[in-house]
Amino acid sequence: MYIRIVFMKPLVTISIPVFKCERSIVKCMQSVLEQTYPNLEVILVDDCTPDQSADLVKDFILEHTPERWKLVHLEQNSGLSVVRNTGIELAQGSYIFFLDSDDEIIPETIEKLIETAENTGAQITMGEVMGIKLPEHQILDVFPIREKRDYIQGNFEILSSFVNGHFPVSSWNKLIRKDFLTQNNLWFTPGLYAQDSLHTFEMALKAESIAVLRMKTYKYYLHSDSVIHNRKKVHFDNWITIAQKVDQHYREEENPERKKLILQYLVAFKSMTLQMNWKAQKNEDLWKRSYSEYRKLKSLTLKDYLSKKFTKELKKKNLFISLPVNLGYRVFKWRYER
Repeated sequence: MYIRIVFMKPLVTISIPVFKCERSIVKCMQSVLEQTYPNLEVILVDDCTPDQSADLVKDFILEHTPERWKLVHLEQNSGLSVVRNTGIELAQGSYIFFLDSDDEIIPETIEKLIETAENTGAQITMGEVMGIKLPEHQILDVFPIREKRDYIQGNFEILSSFVNGHFPVSSWNKLIRKDFLTQNNLWFTPGLYAQDSLHTFEMALKAESIAVLRMKTYKYYLHSDSVIHNRKKVHFDNWITIAQKVDQHYREEENPERKKLILQYLVAFKSMTLQMNWKAQKNEDLWKRSYSEYRKLKSLTLKDYLSKKFTKELKKKNLFISLPVNLGYRVFKWRYER
């Protein structure tokens, strides 16, 4: 007598925010409905959207009656961090996948990601991104994965890869084990608009295994309403908060090699966001405010400059963000405009 054992495929939770997404939410949900992977749970979190987005979700669920789809309403508008935390809290799946409501996934996305995750045992599995610029539908290479290895094991290797920009900071398009998030208390920080870079950095501080799937799994749409084109003071303030939290992680870290990596990331983050700040607004007062706050945080010391621990390029970046504010502004503006 033979006993046939059938193993259930792991349940995957897809979490989607619902807020001012009338033009895209139906296509987003349709891309989820078309997934070839059968064992899915979909949690759509309504962040008190003022338009008809939530109604479109209700109608879609009513029309297609997919299993394990539900629309959750927050009592007050709380921002994307709280929306994503709600998705984590409510998720019944072994894995969670964040999908933004103005984007889409290809039909094989979850099937291929879960196959890679299960074969490797990775806590985080990521695919490649197809950028689509609207309205011309131009295909762009965005959020590239520069990491050459398909599988990384060991936290120091993962943190090094992240700090050196080898994988994207986006929270979406990553299949993440739920127990990895909850056991390490990896929640999104409420109040942040630019929550992805901080959350992915904090995941990199804890992760022990990451896998890469070499195929396009996510359609990222760039349009006039994208945050990347509409950064304002609130986003600059968010960057200050993120830098402060990275600075806090540096001060709490005891391992000297990890401290070096965190400081490297902090210096690069400050330099990069000052450039993004100026590109978005070209507002002297806003730029100086960020620069002034960044100067209060950890930077390279004279000893660091005399050592070979940091690259010449990083030392150069650190120098230009450590000057007195007015001088720093003049030097930055000259370098930016030359």
